[in-house]
Amino acid sequence: MSVVTVQLGQCGNQVGHEFFEVISNDALEGQRKTYCTASCERFFHQTTNGELEARAVLIDMEPKVISHSMTKAAKSGKWRYSEKSIFSQKQGCGNNWANGYCVHGPRHREVMEELLRREVERCDRLAGLVPIMSVAGGTGSGVGTYVTQLLKDIFPKSFILNHLTWPYGTGEVIVQNYNSVLALAKLYRLSDAIVVHENDTVHRICGQLLNIKNITFNDVNRVIAHQLGSVLQPALSADSYGTYSRNPLGELVSALSCHPEYKLLSICTIPQMPSSSLAYSAFTWPGLLKHLRQMLVSNTKMEEGIDWQVRPPSNSDRTRSLPVHNFNRSLASLLILRGKDVYSAETGSFEEPSLYTSWLPSNESFNTWKCTVPFNKYEKSATLVSNSQSLLQPLDNIVGKAWNMFASRAYVHQYTKYGITEEDFLDSFTSLEQVISSYRHLS
Repeated sequence: MSVVTVQLGQCGNQVGHEFFEVISNDALEGQRKTYCTASCERFFHQTTNGELEARAVLIDMEPKVISHSMTKAAKSGKWRYSEKSIFSQKQGCGNNWANGYCVHGPRHREVMEELLRREVERCDRLAGLVPIMSVAGGTGSGVGTYVTQLLKDIFPKSFILNHLTWPYGTGEVIVQNYNSVLALAKLYRLSDAIVVHENDTVHRICGQLLNIKNITFNDVNRVIAHQLGSVLQPALSADSYGTYSRNPLGELVSALSCHPEYKLLSICTIPQMPSSSLAYSAFTWPGLLKHLRQMLVSNTKMEEGIDWQVRPPSNSDRTRSLPVHNFNRSLASLLILRGKDVYSAETGSFEEPSLYTSWLPSNESFNTWKCTVPFNKYEKSATLVSNSQSLLQPLDNIVGKAWNMFASRAYVHQYTKYGITEEDFLDSFTSLEQVISSYRHLS
């Protein structure tokens, strides 16, 4: 089954391009016919000339980034974008969610809807849709939210997995907190699940693990693409009977978003290191999984700096009602293992009921996908997608900052002039505060 991505705004188009680069390089590496076929059918059309054409729609209110992405893709010699699947204008949204959602989105609805329908109709069977966007600016967050709403209206039975890039805490745009709150509040109702990457976290990965001295957005986007690709590339689930998953989005959503109040997913991948170091490194499954489990428990996004003191509560702790500080409780987790001797990996430590909420049966809280094909040149790699409290703090921070601005009515007039009312702001705050409360009291 096919996955259609929708690249929205500057960030969405840059991340989307890096994602297809990772996917194509991984799929075409070596003699791996079955894996390559499954990957290419999932993410690419094959033209009459035998070229790979991304199953993607590119949308931005300014043409520069789309033009650059299309040129780079064509020059790769491995894949390209279709010139019939792009839409751009010559006027941006001014980093204003309301301008994107209330003005540019409705103004260009017909042409965007036609592009989306055409791309989906090119699929023999649709697995689902992956809108990729940032929540900080105007086009990605505003038009992106509007397009997600379009997708929900046009394809009400299709899975929608939104990918969001979370802004730097120090600030890229002065009103990024407003944009993030308004976008996420609506996307939470529209999406089946939401994968979040925090720029601050990915930036630390680039510097501390990949040893990149002068970190650029391309470096950050490449790490995001690597992690997203490690989730969506073909793999075998427990009940797949030896064939690659037919519907990766459906299986991912059913495994992780089993309650409509909990939709936020985070990704941890191990190992991550400079390509120049791969030839001199050796990893074992017990070592990788021990570190990855503690990363989950202690809410650490990198294998460096793991707090080994944090642990889930034992039976005696629960009996005596002892608090467990900083423990990152999960609703559900999906472990994806790729590479050599993958079926020898022991995953029992991830199945412990103490890691998960008490009201979900333990056999529904944890799932595993495996693939004997190494991913992106890593002989062994493990990726954990978790629906947990790991995004609680960044969400709480951004809602708090937005509320402080709103309380003084800072920049509110910039939104009301495009049709957003103060009641819309209050509804968004209320919606996200409920999400925060639900995650905070996950037990």
